[in-house]
Amino acid sequence: MEFLSVIAATAAAFAAGAVYYGVLSDPWMTAAGVPHDESGKPAGGQTPLIFVLAFLCQLLVAGMMRHVFTLSGIDSLGMGLMGGIGIGLFFITPWIALNNLYGMRPRALTVIDGGYATLACAIMGVVLVLF
Repeated sequence: MEFLSVIAATAAAFAAGAVYYGVLSDPWMTAAGVPHDESGKPAGGQTPLIFVLAFLCQLLVAGMMRHVFTLSGIDSLGMGLMGGIGIGLFFITPWIALNNLYGMRPRALTVIDGGYATLACAIMGVVLVLF
């Protein structure tokens, strides 16, 4: 059952990412320096492999969150939400910021990607405690 909760949490966060980056695609592509074609999509296209690898990366995060939640006794909706927000906002976002600082990337990229990391982890946290 725990493995299913990790899969469900990953799927929920991944779906939220589709909506989040769908809404913020133009500012994200500008901040990330991703060239786009005349239709507004990334030039050169995106292969399914990108999405598979993105899902697997999120699966690792959800699996580790499940492990940390179990060790920490996080088992209520509020605790799952706060735990997820804390992981996204205070673990993942600063690491994104660090990489972007050294890469001299725009602050907007950190805000967009850090916002998604926080949202995704919050969603994962809620889904993980629902199972």
